[in-house]
Amino acid sequence: MIGVIEDVKSIVISIKNEIKYDVEAVQSRDPVSRGKVEIFLTNQGVHAILLYRVAHVCYYNNFKIIAKIISQIARFFTGIEIHPACFIGKGLLIDHGSGVVIGETAIIGDDCTIFHGVTLGGRGSSKGKRHPTLHNNVFVGAGAKILGNIEVGNNVKIGANAVVLTDLPDNATAVGIPARIIK
Repeated sequence: MIGVIEDVKSIVISIKNEIKYDVEAVQSRDPVSRGKVEIFLTNQGVHAILLYRVAHVCYYNNFKIIAKIISQIARFFTGIEIHPACFIGKGLLIDHGSGVVIGETAIIGDDCTIFHGVTLGGRGSSKGKRHPTLHNNVFVGAGAKILGNIEVGNNVKIGANAVVLTDLPDNATAVGIPARIIK
C-alpha cells in the first residue's frame, strides 16, 4: 500500500510541476496575462491542459473510461478537445482555445503555441499513428488544420487557416490551402 501512495504522490508532484511550467509559459508568451494566480484561475487553455494531464495519467494506468470522462468534462467546460492518449510536452499555450481539437496519436513538443480553432487531426480511418507530431517551439495560427501522420519541425510558424498535409522542416513558415513554405 505504501508503494501505491508513493506512486500517487510522485504523479501529483509531476503534474504540479508541469502545470507550474504551463502557467509560466502563458505568463511569458501571452501579453494579456496579469499574473500566475489569474492565469491558473481563469485561463481555459490552462484548465484544459491540467485536466488533460490528469486524464493522460489515468489513460496510461488503464483507467481509460475515467480518462475519457475527464476529457469530456474538460471539453464541456473549455471548448477544447484533447484526447487523453496524445502526448503534450511542457509549456503549451492554448490561446483563446475554443474549437481546438488534438487527436489521439498527436504529439506536441515543448513550448508550442496553438490558437483557437486549430485541429491536429487524422486523415481517414487507418490504425496506428495517424495524427501530426509538432516538435518544439511551434506556433499554429487560428483555424489552422494539421492533418495526418506528418512531422512539423522545430521553430515552425503555421499561418492562420493554413491546411498542412505534408512535413515541414525546422524554421519554416507555412501558409495557405494547402500550406506552402514561404520562408
